[in-house]
Amino acid sequence: MLLPRMLRRRARAGFTRTAPRYELNTQPQSLYRRSFSSTVSVKGCTADTKITDRLSMAGKTVLVTGGGRGIGFAICKAIAQLGGNVAVLDALPEPVPEFETLKTDYGTQAFYERVDVTDESSLQTGFNNIIKESSSIQGCVTAAGIALDKPFFDHTWAECQRVLAVNVLGTFWAAKLAAEHMTAQKQGGSIVLIASVAAQGIKLPMQNLSIYNMSKAAVKGLVGPLAAELGEVGVRVNSISPGVIDSPMTQGLGVQYPKLVDMFHHAPPLRRIGRPEDLTPLVAYLLSDASAFTTGADFPVTGGLHAGLSPAWVERS
Repeated sequence: MLLPRMLRRRARAGFTRTAPRYELNTQPQSLYRRSFSSTVSVKGCTADTKITDRLSMAGKTVLVTGGGRGIGFAICKAIAQLGGNVAVLDALPEPVPEFETLKTDYGTQAFYERVDVTDESSLQTGFNNIIKESSSIQGCVTAAGIALDKPFFDHTWAECQRVLAVNVLGTFWAAKLAAEHMTAQKQGGSIVLIASVAAQGIKLPMQNLSIYNMSKAAVKGLVGPLAAELGEVGVRVNSISPGVIDSPMTQGLGVQYPKLVDMFHHAPPLRRIGRPEDLTPLVAYLLSDASAFTTGADFPVTGGLHAGLSPAWVERS
């Protein structure tokens, strides 16, 4: 009602406005002729660049928190296979034995620093050591995370603080350190946050995972603001949201709740549990120059869980 009333008042007052006239320019124009204020060059966007070259990680070093085992290590292995170097920050005293083979099998560098991502001083020291060894980093993956399987009423303050400190603050601070370094280097970079299908609102039993789901929703919520803020310095920020992946975390849940294993295998439309190697191609793409125009996005890798449950599972339940 407000808009018609305003238009009537303008008509009575004799107010008219002529629409601007535009003339069609038939001469071919390149969009790239427009000047931008970005302080870094656009990478991976030339028509002549081979896709294999754009996907290559050669000459890049990627920081991976939680890369000592599980999904984090699988990501490290994929980076090394594509020719990239990896620098791991992890709470484990030492990584899985296969970590050392990254150097011999793929001819890349692999650095490891034991840190506590919930302690600012520890994280800063570990990061500084990585930079001293590797000179610079061009990518960052925040794979460090923990879960807490408890009824809502049984959570303690200390347990909640621990989950949020690792999953949220650890992610936030690692991304901050990486972004500050990339900005100073003026070469851009890519940050990939590991969220979860738990942040997608799937229709699976989610009891006993309240604080974990909350923490992963926070990780996903960080992507948009960081992408908007860091885009002008050429730093891209995206996340992936894994479904149920065969990892030490889910294996522990399976031991406690055997019925969950059946659900893990049959509830996704693709009718199987995910594997770490199901995630790594997407992470590699987001780290590479092939995704030079991709930022601010979340990518579910769930076997279809984010879309719905398999009909067979719905009938059974």
